[in-house]
Amino acid sequence: MTQPRTLLDKLWDAHEILRRDDGASLLWVDRHLVHEGSHHAFAKIGQKQIRVKEPNLTFGVLDHYVPTNRVGIQIDPSIPRMMQTLRDNAAMHGFKLFDLTHQNQGIVHVIGPELGLTLPGLLVNCGDSHTSTHGAFGALAFGIGATEVAHVLATQTIWQRKPRAMRIKVEGTLGPSVTAKDIALNWISLLGADGARGHAIEYAGSTIEALSMEGRMTLCNLSIEGGARFGMIAPDQTTFDYVKNRRYAPQGQTLEVAMEDWSDLKSDPDAYFDREITLRAEDIAPTVSWGTSPEQAVPVTASIPALENLEAPKAEAAKAALEYMGLEAGRPLIGTPVDQIFIGSCTNGRIEDLRAAAEVLQGRSAVIPGLISPGSLKIKAMAESEGLDKVFKDAGLEWAGAGCSMCVGMNGDLVAAGKRCASSTNRNFRGRQGKGARTHLMSPAMVAAAAVTGTICDVRDLLSGKTN
Repeated sequence: MTQPRTLLDKLWDAHEILRRDDGASLLWVDRHLVHEGSHHAFAKIGQKQIRVKEPNLTFGVLDHYVPTNRVGIQIDPSIPRMMQTLRDNAAMHGFKLFDLTHQNQGIVHVIGPELGLTLPGLLVNCGDSHTSTHGAFGALAFGIGATEVAHVLATQTIWQRKPRAMRIKVEGTLGPSVTAKDIALNWISLLGADGARGHAIEYAGSTIEALSMEGRMTLCNLSIEGGARFGMIAPDQTTFDYVKNRRYAPQGQTLEVAMEDWSDLKSDPDAYFDREITLRAEDIAPTVSWGTSPEQAVPVTASIPALENLEAPKAEAAKAALEYMGLEAGRPLIGTPVDQIFIGSCTNGRIEDLRAAAEVLQGRSAVIPGLISPGSLKIKAMAESEGLDKVFKDAGLEWAGAGCSMCVGMNGDLVAAGKRCASSTNRNFRGRQGKGARTHLMSPAMVAAAAVTGTICDVRDLLSGKTN
């Protein structure tokens, strides 16, 4: 009898080539995704005159530094050089590049799944922490540093230590306007930004099974903000239906055989997890961050925690965060004025996110400025075919091009110092969206609600009884 295995065990075993005496594993990499910020790694292999080992498994994307307003915006002159360097490396080494003019250009963690490059059972690496997004497909997916990127380029392998296994089960039915973003912010606020450190999270339970692939990607994307090495969800029929007919996915009989294999990618009954957490969906509400860490978040109807109710280290961090954010402990979040909004990113820039925001904005006007950036040109075209762009523009918001945009604040899309932004992104660190910027993380629908009220508010109040 073999010992019951977790999904992590099965994926790890399938990719392990060898294991060193110190416990580190050499793993085969099925997909290596690179972007314009990967130039350091290409320089490293260039110095040693090494060519990319598997160009057919390497895919380049322009997304992080790319301005979403392509005309007239002033950007750092190093950005065009980085973009050209990636083009030169793609031509030199012979790997596929989704350039700015390519119909499939977009954020790396958005176009990978929508093109079928991301598939169950694969190991996916990228020089970006939110590579965990791809784990939504039952893949082993994690971000790596520049030295590791160079190693993958040269060998198509990576050395890694296997993390401990953690399972977060969510059971029950989510309430109105409660999303995967809220599930993530909820568990991170409960367990802390280090709550899953050293672990790989497997999400399970009836609530997770009911999520769309877009929602699952959002959840796995945010695993990093709770300290996890990566997140993943066992593939099921929802996964298979999403993968069908994607450009790079298996087709016909090959797909049928693949789906049979993918069906085994789930934790065995009685498999051992180092840590298990169970949450009830009914306990989760639309959630908003108030500080400078994703763990500093509460239900929108709650108040900012009083400092005396927090343990000493967290109280000190909270005090510093509140000073930076210009907020007071113990005050309700609802009614907090917001200066601008942003909807987009690899966390919440997919078509489902845009539809949710448009539902709130339909027939309404924004009272503050805002930017909406689709995750890819394919999503942009889909949104425009559905008239979502018209809803956004009629509301007075800017409809931009595809890219990481205001999530990272290094491409011309910025929040000014001291300004407060309701954002659908993944990080609210100091200066993340611009020097001195104040970021509140929330779902796209909640961001849209902030746009039409000019404050942090409960989107459920705006949608209650609304008919379109």
